[in-house]
Amino acid sequence: MFIVSDYNVAVLFCFITMICWGSWANTQKISQKGWRFELFYWDYVIGILIFSLLSAFTLGSMGEQGRPFLEDIAQTSSSNILNALLSGVLFNLANILLTAAIAAAGMSVAFPIGIGIALVAGVFFNYMIQQKGDPTLLFLGVGLVTLAIILNAVAFKKHKGGSEKAGIGKWIIISVIAGFLMSSFYPFLASGMDLENFQQPAAGKMTPYSAFVVFAAGIFLSNIVFNSVLMKKPLEGKPLTYSEYFAGSFRYHLIGILGGSIWGLGNILNLIAAGKAGPAISYGLGQGATLVAALWGVLVWKEFKGADSKVNSLLLAMFLCFIAGLGLIIWSGS
Repeated sequence: MFIVSDYNVAVLFCFITMICWGSWANTQKISQKGWRFELFYWDYVIGILIFSLLSAFTLGSMGEQGRPFLEDIAQTSSSNILNALLSGVLFNLANILLTAAIAAAGMSVAFPIGIGIALVAGVFFNYMIQQKGDPTLLFLGVGLVTLAIILNAVAFKKHKGGSEKAGIGKWIIISVIAGFLMSSFYPFLASGMDLENFQQPAAGKMTPYSAFVVFAAGIFLSNIVFNSVLMKKPLEGKPLTYSEYFAGSFRYHLIGILGGSIWGLGNILNLIAAGKAGPAISYGLGQGATLVAALWGVLVWKEFKGADSKVNSLLLAMFLCFIAGLGLIIWSGS
């Protein structure tokens, strides 16, 4: 299987993860005028599952290093399988709430708040699993990211506070809940892999490729429950039926699958990089997707259009804090 053995390559993979995780929501934004997020989300999850299987039977099965996918999954212990499935369930609950917040509040708000909180809490939890990196630089970087989250929330409230658009606090709260849930999935996934040795993983442990497939299965299975509930009792709008999903155009279904594939590419590169960079640094850099998503929201989707000088100053400060914080996270592991 394909393995990363160089720290600089691992950091590059984490940057690609950052771009993928910060960009997949553009597919939801493209389709949201004619396609509710609950319907989009079915195809998004299918895209993740398909991409996990493709990566497992290609990169995860080629070459002589490590265990090929089918051999690896056959020897994995039931406890590690269950941990990876639970990881998928936790991620899916967090991500479906985040997607709802993106649809209502925009990428430049839901991502910095939700994923920013996930970055802060997740780096801490993952550092407890494997203490790679300078803790002073690492947590100073996390502190700057925390400040960026606060600045973003303040900017959003100032920008929307005077408008007639209701539910500002509701979507901030949902983003916060999504963030804390999102921070909990990665430790369960990482615990099922032998992060010290992908070439000869310990018996019962998984390679990143096998872990991704089981994780994706957890997302898919839990989505049958979570998304069915949301369709009947949506956070906003009228209830939906399954017939509305199957009546959707091929274009809408393809956009959703593309969104899941983009996220899946970022995820497998992040898991591959974790062996060399450590889970705290690879997770922290990957969740720098907050910065990418905020840029998409501000510059492309014009989610802060018409903002006054105070709001623009807060946004600039937010971007600077994110950049400085991510730089310190990278430096902590070099």
